[in-house]
Amino acid sequence: MENFFGRFKVEMFYGEKFETADEFIRCLEEYIHYYNNERISLKLNGMSPVQYRTHSQFV
Repeated sequence: MENFFGRFKVEMFYGEKFETADEFIRCLEEYIHYYNNERISLKLNGMSPVQYRTHSQFV
């Protein structure tokens, strides 16, 4: 979790100003989707976390 929050702060939060709580929540949901489904990790053999979990279930 510490890794997630560290990356979250650097990639999404720092330097941003949100006008409303709803705007922040929307951006947070988009970031979590990106983090789990689109972000490529070398530790996961070049796959996103969701791809890696799906791949490892069938191996």
